[in-house]
Amino acid sequence: MPRFPWLANVTLYGCLFAGGDLAHQLIAQKERIDWSHTRNVAIVAISFHGNFNYFWLRALERRFPGKSVGMVFRKLLLDQSFASPLATSVFYTGVSFLEDKEDVFEDWREKFFNTWKTGLMYWPFMQFLNFVLMPLYMRTAFMGCCAFLWATFLCFSRQSGDGTAAVALAFVLDPLNNDFFF
Repeated sequence: MPRFPWLANVTLYGCLFAGGDLAHQLIAQKERIDWSHTRNVAIVAISFHGNFNYFWLRALERRFPGKSVGMVFRKLLLDQSFASPLATSVFYTGVSFLEDKEDVFEDWREKFFNTWKTGLMYWPFMQFLNFVLMPLYMRTAFMGCCAFLWATFLCFSRQSGDGTAAVALAFVLDPLNNDFFF
């Protein structure tokens, strides 16, 4: 990975994010896999999320170097106040655009705020581990691993949920009795 860090990180991130969509479809026990949806998720993940995170994490480290409490806190604050809302917005609007939805902002308007609040229960802890434990060249790959679970949640929220953890958890715990979502 250190030899070609950009390519390796972005590719891994995109594959894991697309894998999250496949996991959602398998959990939902759909009759057949919607490969076009997985393709659209992968396009958004590779073209934006993987690249953005790769350069964003490097910019944060350049501006706030090190692992002191103050530096990690600054990185976390900026990540959750700027990068997280941007990444969530790009996911909802990007996939809607690729699916040629008439209103690409519909899912964003309906689910963004709930999704961002749910992300605040997950991403600060994951990013704390990332900033403290991972070397810079591995941070996007680590985020991709964390994003696998997050992408599963996002794909569920976009297709069936409302962006809250409670609805997603209820579905995961009893997917057969929650077919009103579909």
